Amino acid sequence: MSDEIAVLPQKVVDWLSSQENLSDITFLCEFPPVKKANPVKKPVVAVGIENITLNDHFDETEPGVFVENEYCRDARIKFEFGIHVPFSSGGTECHTVFTRIIDALTFNSDLNILESGCGETVSSRDTGAFVMTAYALVLADFCPAETIEENYHSFLDKELLCGSHIRNGDIHVTLDDKNYWNGIVKTGIYIGSGTGTRTLNLGFKPKVFMTGAYEVSPVTVDFTNKKVTSYWGFTLDNGYRTMGIETTSTGVKLLSGSSQDLFGATPNLNESGMTYAYFALR
Repeated sequence: MSDEIAVLPQKVVDWLSSQENLSDITFLCEFPPVKKANPVKKPVVAVGIENITLNDHFDETEPGVFVENEYCRDARIKFEFGIHVPFSSGGTECHTVFTRIIDALTFNSDLNILESGCGETVSSRDTGAFVMTAYALVLADFCPAETIEENYHSFLDKELLCGSHIRNGDIHVTLDDKNYWNGIVKTGIYIGSGTGTRTLNLGFKPKVFMTGAYEVSPVTVDFTNKKVTSYWGFTLDNGYRTMGIETTSTGVKLLSGSSQDLFGATPNLNESGMTYAYFALR
């Protein structure tokens, strides 16, 4: 990882050097800059990193509720700039150059710059220039992508902190896995039609299906007529089930009426006008 951190300043230099409105400035990764044999003829900016701080990343799942995201980290990266301008340009030119750099980073990139600042301008005989040290504190979130080739919105290399994680396919689930987990449970209601046989199409063969009449006792007993009526049922994909219900390849089949009587009990899972709630497990 240390090697990847070391190349971050070069990435910043490459990006700044590509900006047309900064073409009159020379950017380099020599920080702090060494002594030069000749006086500076044009603005030169040396780019380096003072420090990087990593923190846990939290996602706001709902207003005021934050949940830790174990796959992401928040990084505070403090970039330092050694700004050199010719004596002929005057010391205030150091501030002008720094302002142009911060404007470019702020408006031309997606970087989240938390703060920036600069020190005093001093005269340096070593480089024959006015010199000013400045900084920019950047907040970046480093999260894994589906592939390491993803084009991130920032010129910072976001493989820096998660590259090894991204490349480890053994610890990631597939899109099919995600779709299965997101759709593993299906709930709903249906209104009874009164027919003796009815098919409910769920779009899949359920491993478990349960249904019952809304605000009705699961079983009612008519002692006068010695009749028991069942308003609930379940079925499993291995064939185990209560009376009046069967699993199909795309859902369930409801069977009601006296023809389905079992031990004096009648299933009633499709009574006309009655509301039934169901739960299905894919």
